[in-house]
Amino acid sequence: MSVLHRVAVVLNKPQDQVNIAAVVRVMKNFGFVDLRLVDPVPYDPWRIEGVAHGTRDLVERIRHFATLEEALADCVFVAAFGAKRRAHRWPVTEPRPLAATVLEKIDGGIAALLFGQEDHGLPNEAIDRAQVLVRIPTTEHASLNLAQAVNIALYELHVAAGDATRDVARHKHHAPLPKHEEWERALGDIDRALAAIAFYRTRNPEHIMRSVRSLLNRAGPDSRELTLVRAMGIEVMRTIDRVKRGLEPE
Repeated sequence: MSVLHRVAVVLNKPQDQVNIAAVVRVMKNFGFVDLRLVDPVPYDPWRIEGVAHGTRDLVERIRHFATLEEALADCVFVAAFGAKRRAHRWPVTEPRPLAATVLEKIDGGIAALLFGQEDHGLPNEAIDRAQVLVRIPTTEHASLNLAQAVNIALYELHVAAGDATRDVARHKHHAPLPKHEEWERALGDIDRALAAIAFYRTRNPEHIMRSVRSLLNRAGPDSRELTLVRAMGIEVMRTIDRVKRGLEPE
């Protein structure tokens, strides 16, 4: 299996089937096969193949998801493409260095390249799901359409992979990288623990959790380490419950 088959292209709420077709064509050119559409505009698969000739195999593999959470659930690494500047510290990179990072991450599972709507890009809630924000260097005009952005990202990955048909070189890890669903469970337990100790009494919960995400993203924990962080939140909740019931903390 090609290393590039472990890279998922995720389009969040695409609005134009011609753009979907253009992305399919780009993926076929550079050896990618995993296209995931989140709540897409209704489209005709025959029209997609009509625009992107010779791509029936890829069109038949397109997967649809109702939510971004579902689309990213099995991914160990998510890179969000966008031009927005974040108030919170967030790792930012460009397509070329990103390619090297992705090729390292796919040793542990699926890496996702996340792209937003044609008119508004990705909302903050979607960018929160990523470990890194990717900006494509341009002039001050900065007006790439969806397919152009995907083209640049996949080209850099294709070149970085070298022989795009080679298998992934396996490396030994103490633990695998956590999947997206593991991240969300851990962050959910941290959020509930902070709420339980009234940490949000004078603080904005959304801002705090975005900072926690940013901190953990920069730390890059493996699955075992993230499980430990989650266990801290769970233990806080258990201790509070025991105190409320008049029991001694264990």
